[in-house]
Amino acid sequence: MRRTAVMAGGIAVALAAGQAPEFAQQYRQRLGGAIEEMQAVVARFDEDAARSGLSREEALALYSESAETFFRDRGISMREAVARYESLAEQVERMGAMPPIARPLALTRGYDERLVQGAWRDFEPALPITPHGLAWAAAGFGIGALVTMAIARLLGFGRRRRRAGAR
Repeated sequence: MRRTAVMAGGIAVALAAGQAPEFAQQYRQRLGGAIEEMQAVVARFDEDAARSGLSREEALALYSESAETFFRDRGISMREAVARYESLAEQVERMGAMPPIARPLALTRGYDERLVQGAWRDFEPALPITPHGLAWAAAGFGIGALVTMAIARLLGFGRRRRRAGAR
């Protein structure tokens, strides 16, 4: 019974862990789309500023110094857009520099919350047939089997009963 439980636990975690590369790939695709859109917004702002003889910072400063609440708020929005674009660009660079097997680890820090939520909402599990997907599944199987084995031992499953008269 313990072997069956260990195999089931290992397989369950293998299936879950094998999804990590697929989730990272779906996040990366969303990241690519988001950065293209943010790049277009920031580039347009920079072009508008340049036509007026201003740098990006000078244009943003004009918004901040405006007497009108609308323009000050618009300046805050634009600063946030620029910051998000720069953050997304850093993520693209970081993920691109990582080997495919390590890309799921990129989502442990510095990820974009909106993109993660969208990727999770639309996530469709896939069979891990890439080498890195299989590696994650194998690691998941090992971890799941070990954890299940430890739990089974703690609960006393699979202990052999002593026969009468045997030592």
